[in-house]
Amino acid sequence: MVALIIIFLVARYLLREQPPIRVATVHYGDLVSTVSTNGKVEPQANFEAHAPFPGVVKAVYVHAGDHVTKGELLLTMDDSNAQAKLATAYAGIKGAQANYEVAKAGGTSQNRLQLQGQIAKAQIDLNQAKHDLAALKKLELTGAASPGEIASAQERVQADESSLQVLEQQRSASVNSMDVAHARAGVQEAEQAYAAAQSLVSESNVRAPFDGTVYSLPVSATEYVDGGSLLLEVANLEHLQVRAYFDEPEIGRLAVGQPITIRWDAKPNELWHGHVARLPSSIITYGTRNVGEVLVSIDDVDGALIPNTNVTVTVTVSDLKHVLIVPRDALHAEQGKSYVYRVVRGKLRQTPVKVGDLNLTDMQIVSGLKDGDVVALGSEATNGQPLSNGLPVDVEQQ
Repeated sequence: MVALIIIFLVARYLLREQPPIRVATVHYGDLVSTVSTNGKVEPQANFEAHAPFPGVVKAVYVHAGDHVTKGELLLTMDDSNAQAKLATAYAGIKGAQANYEVAKAGGTSQNRLQLQGQIAKAQIDLNQAKHDLAALKKLELTGAASPGEIASAQERVQADESSLQVLEQQRSASVNSMDVAHARAGVQEAEQAYAAAQSLVSESNVRAPFDGTVYSLPVSATEYVDGGSLLLEVANLEHLQVRAYFDEPEIGRLAVGQPITIRWDAKPNELWHGHVARLPSSIITYGTRNVGEVLVSIDDVDGALIPNTNVTVTVTVSDLKHVLIVPRDALHAEQGKSYVYRVVRGKLRQTPVKVGDLNLTDMQIVSGLKDGDVVALGSEATNGQPLSNGLPVDVEQQ
């Protein structure tokens, strides 16, 4: 009885239906891995002119799209108020310089002359007091002058000496170092105010800083603008770049020099090429994404792309030639180990593999498989039965 049961189970196992599976053949080929994102075209060298003060646009000498040369006058604003401030600042410089000269000389010429006269008078008074004292001392020898008169004359000499000494000290101290320093600071402050006023006048006359194209001109003559308003933009449109926004997990695959293709929806049949010029130094929030800003240099600028257009950039992060390739759908992972199911004589064999680079559809096999091996795709047979090691299968397609 037991033998019959065993024979029945073995026969049932051998005769059971083999589930059909999808398969692929391991083969050599080229594996290109790319990453795509959005970006915005911008000039590599850009000049923006802003209104230096609230006022009226006096004249506009160019149109959007005009090519301009370095130093060419592009736009002027009414600078009458700025010119008045410049004149006031110039007067301030002259006044500060005069005060500085007075401080260095120890006061005005009138003050100096007055002090000099007081010193001369004090010297005369002292000389006279000394002469009178000497005369009284001679009279004292003959008894014609009393000791009281001598003492009074000596006190007068001492008083005149003290007065002269005070006046001399005043003359020596008339040049005060703190007053000179304060006056010098006043000159510097006045010069800074004058430079600021000059800058306002200069900025009210906008000139091209380099050869380029006026690609943005949002104002017109006689228009009133607020301080800081954008007046125009100039750029060299022969040198453009793209500021691309790559999601944080993708940044580690990027490197300077990697080739990039650029597409613009407005010209779907055209393609531009470039390369990664600079990698991001930090992660920023861009809408709902955490991204890094990557600068892409465009190598084949042809005049069709213009600044501020939104484009799609695709970077080739790897381009492997003649490597073993298998669809990503064949890969399984368990406890950090990768494996595939090889089809060997009608049964599945779990085979560990080492995976290299990959893209959206295929992956590189570094070890574990060889050219011509057949592997199962997906995790289930087409009838829904899970794949497992040793499972007999019917190869549906190859």
